[in-house]
Amino acid sequence: MPDLHCRALPAPLLPLADEFYRAHRSPMRVDRRAQVWVAQHTAIIAALCLRPLAQGYWLSGLFVAPSQRRQGLARQLIEQALVQTSESVWLFCDPELHSFYENLGFLPCTNLPKTLAERLSRYRRTKNLIALCR
Repeated sequence: MPDLHCRALPAPLLPLADEFYRAHRSPMRVDRRAQVWVAQHTAIIAALCLRPLAQGYWLSGLFVAPSQRRQGLARQLIEQALVQTSESVWLFCDPELHSFYENLGFLPCTNLPKTLAERLSRYRRTKNLIALCR
């Protein structure tokens, strides 16, 4: 995609990611403890959060603007955000997205850090989610 830029947002610009999520009526929100990565032309068209944990990172908040989907933006943004990460990265997703994440090197994970295991247990009360790790 021409003129696409993937970058970590500096702290003063984090409200732009929240505006992006709200503009698309997404329930996602910026985690202030996380690195927030965006893909943008002139405006943000995709975003994700990488929250540091003692043992690695938790990837959350991945959202691509509906009009920009199926163009490889999520893949590009994830790859760019993780390019210099040698530590483990965990995420939770709908089982339908398993193959997408598997193609990015994520595998099913049953041994989560305690904080993520507790969070996944709470989420599973209302959602069907799987845990993956890379």
